[in-house]
Amino acid sequence: MANTDSVRVRLAPSPTGTLHIGTARTAVFNWLFAKRHGGQFLLRIEDTDRERSKPEFTANILDGLQWLGLAWDGEPVVQSERIGAHRAAIGQLLASGHAYRCYASEAELQEMRERQAAENKPPRYDNRHRDLSPDQEQAYIAEGRQATVRFRIDDGASIGWTDLVRGEMRWAGADLGGDMVIARRAPADTIGDPLYNLVVVVDDAAMAISHVIRGEDHIANTAKQILLYGALGLALPVFAHTPLILNQEGRKLSKRDGVTSVGDFRAQGYSAAALANYMTLLGWSPPEGMGERFSLAEAAAVFDFDRVNKAGARFDWDKLNWLNAQVLHDLDPGQLLDQLRPLWAEAGWVDQASTDQAWLESLCALIGPSLVILRDGLDQARPFFRRPELNEAALTQLQSPGAREALQALLELLGEGPLTLEQAQDLLTQAMTAAGVKKGVLMKTLRAALLGSLQGPDLLSTWLLLQPSGEAAERIRRSL
Repeated sequence: MANTDSVRVRLAPSPTGTLHIGTARTAVFNWLFAKRHGGQFLLRIEDTDRERSKPEFTANILDGLQWLGLAWDGEPVVQSERIGAHRAAIGQLLASGHAYRCYASEAELQEMRERQAAENKPPRYDNRHRDLSPDQEQAYIAEGRQATVRFRIDDGASIGWTDLVRGEMRWAGADLGGDMVIARRAPADTIGDPLYNLVVVVDDAAMAISHVIRGEDHIANTAKQILLYGALGLALPVFAHTPLILNQEGRKLSKRDGVTSVGDFRAQGYSAAALANYMTLLGWSPPEGMGERFSLAEAAAVFDFDRVNKAGARFDWDKLNWLNAQVLHDLDPGQLLDQLRPLWAEAGWVDQASTDQAWLESLCALIGPSLVILRDGLDQARPFFRRPELNEAALTQLQSPGAREALQALLELLGEGPLTLEQAQDLLTQAMTAAGVKKGVLMKTLRAALLGSLQGPDLLSTWLLLQPSGEAAERIRRSL
């Protein structure tokens, strides 16, 4: 394990979309590592893609991190506000000879790529403008060509680092695609917009980042960035490349797999505690005896990269659902009501200031044990707020032998106002005797009448909730 004195890690999301589950998992690992070592978890908004970066995406990312409980230290750094420092670094590389201006046109580069493809060669820049003479350069300028800035990559270079997840890593310069563009096209006497690999290095150094923790899809970037650190004379951080999140077919999780945004998980009714818990398990194995259910704080007490897997982590909906169900089942009725009330209010069933607290909490106590996600509380509570239609199974039961007689007997015994459990059981016994039917016939028929279905929560608890308002009697009359 590398030296962890003064740990400073960062999350650097790009606000070109909402907070993705992969970015959120990276945030979790960074946060856990920082907390384990008493360090700092910093945030940098990488908004240099001017066309696609939007303030609403930044707001979504910040809101999602806060919802998950991943508080960051200090104010977020906004990358676009540091373009002066990025250009200064490019100027330094040009002055030292580590970078040069490339005047190759887009048409020339496209022709080069097509030729390489025809020859079944991997795409790479052929370094054609690496060693232009002053006269050649002036001739291109006279043509009106604009220049990118490219960083020299020696094909014979060997780039290595000790990765906290993958151990010893080594890349050959020849595998990095030729000299790397670090600034977009601009007139010859200026420096265009700086690009990702350059600005990341400059900003990580300025933020004194000690450990760069990110997904394995950045490994090739890391090799390029190590060369930039050396050319700029900057101290190298420690790197950790975490496994990608995969779908059930073993491919990288994408929008085609359905929900991938943290906001979407939240809207579906997953809790922050369950989602954060599950993301920790995506690629990290808890110590023996810890189990799979824990808080972020509990995970932070034992988190380190020796238990992070190299292989991709397959997204398991069943496990996420199980964790979320456990969180919901641990809530007492009042706590569950606090979470369900906004959904019920949005549906128009209650108002936010409804005073029938005891009845609502009783309803939560009834449906709570069967919830998997919070939005299940809409489907399961609907029959208590809106009289349900009778489905086919319910209609069949209501037309079965003895059903009508059983309901008629119960309705004649049923008074107004609330019932106790003992009173309800006594009424059922009397109705069975009066109608001459077995208990199963009466119970199935009463369920069909009250819920419009033969499936649902505990029947007697359902009846006791519908009884005080007179709704139980109304539903029995409708069924008759």
